[in-house]
Amino acid sequence: MNQQFTLLKKAIEVFHSYGITLIGSQKNADFIQQLHMDPVFINGLIFELEYQLQVIFQEEKLGMVHTPKDLIALLVNIPQEN
Repeated sequence: MNQQFTLLKKAIEVFHSYGITLIGSQKNADFIQQLHMDPVFINGLIFELEYQLQVIFQEEKLGMVHTPKDLIALLVNIPQEN
């Protein structure tokens, strides 16, 4: 549980570096439509999360990610041995 908290804390820092706060409606905002992020920056965010947290997201599941909340949920559900 403590490891997961540390993971989430680092993830929040990465989101903040991209100007995304995970409080209120922004956590449910669509990356492209509401946060006005270019797909290149979305890929950069995903890369930065993978790099900082030392995890690998499955490509198939990334296609279903449209909001910061979706990305955090995907992160939480990654097996810990990954």
